[in-house]
Amino acid sequence: MNIVIAGGGTGGHIFPAIALAREFRKTFPDAGITFVGTVKGMEANIIPKEGFDIRFIRSEGLVGKGLVGTVKSFFTIPLSLKDSRRILKELQPDLVLGVGGYSSGPVVLCASLMGIPTIIHEQNTVPGLANTILGKFADTIAVTYHESIGSFPPEKTYLTGNPVRSGMLTGDRKRGCRIFSLDRDRFTIFVFGGSRGAGSINKAVSEALAYLEPFKDRIQFLHQTGERELDAVRETYRYREFRGTVIPFVYDMADAYAAADLVISRAGATTLAELTACGKASILVPYPFAAANHQEINARKLWDIGAAQMILERDLNGKSLADLIKHLLEDPDAIGEIERISKSLGNVEAAGKIVELMIGLIKKKYKIKTGPRGRAGITESGPRTLGPLNPF
Repeated sequence: MNIVIAGGGTGGHIFPAIALAREFRKTFPDAGITFVGTVKGMEANIIPKEGFDIRFIRSEGLVGKGLVGTVKSFFTIPLSLKDSRRILKELQPDLVLGVGGYSSGPVVLCASLMGIPTIIHEQNTVPGLANTILGKFADTIAVTYHESIGSFPPEKTYLTGNPVRSGMLTGDRKRGCRIFSLDRDRFTIFVFGGSRGAGSINKAVSEALAYLEPFKDRIQFLHQTGERELDAVRETYRYREFRGTVIPFVYDMADAYAAADLVISRAGATTLAELTACGKASILVPYPFAAANHQEINARKLWDIGAAQMILERDLNGKSLADLIKHLLEDPDAIGEIERISKSLGNVEAAGKIVELMIGLIKKKYKIKTGPRGRAGITESGPRTLGPLNPF
């Protein structure tokens, strides 16, 4: 059996895709799983490190690029469709899964036109342009939030949640402190502005250190900056003499979360899924230019019920951030309550639900059998009932 997972660009698309690939392998250990992305996306580096094959197409986004960028991206559409068709004809997949990002649209659309079963996953409350269009072609749509259901044909749309890598739940504080050279007895603030870092968050945290001087002996930071601002942020920590580990990218996210007492981050759907699955207290700074302002919508859902704190980008500065950190440091019960509510929202079953939907599509074309030692295989002798698929 072969499947293709299309999408990427940022960690918010890549990491749920990896979670689904691993979950699928639990049922089909011998399945061929190939990712399709772009050479410019983070998937080009991350997917091979995770042990999966990846192919590339020529594709660029159409939204938020200005007139020249949009025109240029428009003319790559025929190339992306040509690349997608070539890859699909070569791999002959039994199913194509689209997880969002520039490469998702052309591959899923091509697969649908070629008669290959397709499923897409929408991570945000407000669907993006690509998934809104693909929803008309895909056989099945999985959504993270109930609010998204109305944007797609109801008869093929399922509420599943956002997949979280299973390893995310196995983090260890002691190991995390050792990996990141942290003091286990200090209050640890984990800062990351998404997979590529965020300049405004880096700047605000750097400025906040001046206001946090009275807490210098109590707190420490694990700060993911992205490559561009790494040296500048490191120098600020040195100048202010704060204990902290400043790195461009965190690969051991499970241990980073485990080591953290407080997280400062953007509010992408994948980040929120991980924070709630791990039950972490957080200060969310939604990216203000996200499509349809979905990050603020995501963050407000948590803020409204007390599962996170939130500072809008326009209100973010060193003092506002430091004041909120001080409030939480001086009221441990407040952090405990945020953690409790956050944990109650965690969905650790999303990957399994989406894989069940994937199997439901494949069973329409193949009979799934269990071979020796429980290993799954397929034949073309006809369908076998696996039981009903419920709208979760």
